[in-house]
Amino acid sequence: MSLPMTEGEGTIQEIMQAMEAKHIPLIEEAGRQGVQILCLQEIFNTPYFCPGQDKNWYASAEAVPGPTTERMAEYAKKYNMVMIVPVYEREQAGFLYNTAAVIDADGTYLGKYRKNHIPHTTGFWEKFFFKPGNLGYPVFQTKYAKIGVYICYDRHFPDGARILGLNGAEIVYNPSATVAGLSQYLWKLEQPAHAAANGYFMGCINRVGEEKPWNLGRFYGTSYFVDPRGQIIAEADEYKDELLVAEFDLDMIDEVRNTWQFFRDRRPETYEKLVEL
Repeated sequence: MSLPMTEGEGTIQEIMQAMEAKHIPLIEEAGRQGVQILCLQEIFNTPYFCPGQDKNWYASAEAVPGPTTERMAEYAKKYNMVMIVPVYEREQAGFLYNTAAVIDADGTYLGKYRKNHIPHTTGFWEKFFFKPGNLGYPVFQTKYAKIGVYICYDRHFPDGARILGLNGAEIVYNPSATVAGLSQYLWKLEQPAHAAANGYFMGCINRVGEEKPWNLGRFYGTSYFVDPRGQIIAEADEYKDELLVAEFDLDMIDEVRNTWQFFRDRRPETYEKLVEL
């Protein structure tokens, strides 16, 4: 989804309301199509404000669960659809996180994931806005599948992706805000590698368009789904707003893991010294 309103065109609350309103028709379309699990992009209801260091955007953070997750829960319940809702979270004053809430198909709030790896370089000044996540790598049993969440920059690190697999994830969603450049090459390298190495599906979500006044670059979309063999099975456009829908056969997870014996042959006891400090 691209940004419909930016700084200078409205207040922060008006910008957020416009972005949420722009999402609603596609959320409704997902429901009408019978989508069972829907994931929105990173901090879906704001611009990607991290190229700047304007503390006014702290005002866009909210409690999780809170007003936005409660509104999204209504759509989850209406359409019997699990939703992953990434927002800017305020736990308390000075404790702000890049978070994704997980809502079950009956509208029940199941929990949240907080982005663990926080970049602070070359326009991605995220440590100005977010504390590192402190909830580990949870997996959520939803009506349709066991799902995990990894957010944007997390995807560059195989460790959490591995833990999500060991924790039982069948599908891992990575809501992102990433622009053209080196990351565009890595976009289709790292996440298929995570899926293949751990034997699960991934949904990889990226926003589109350019966002002023930050001018970080063009968000290149290209959201896609990848199966446990690391094969991309559906892909969205690079430029336009789009709802991408695909079907997953979760039996493929058993098939792939039984063939390659990922978890039988893994040797975590030999990795211990890698984490000694």
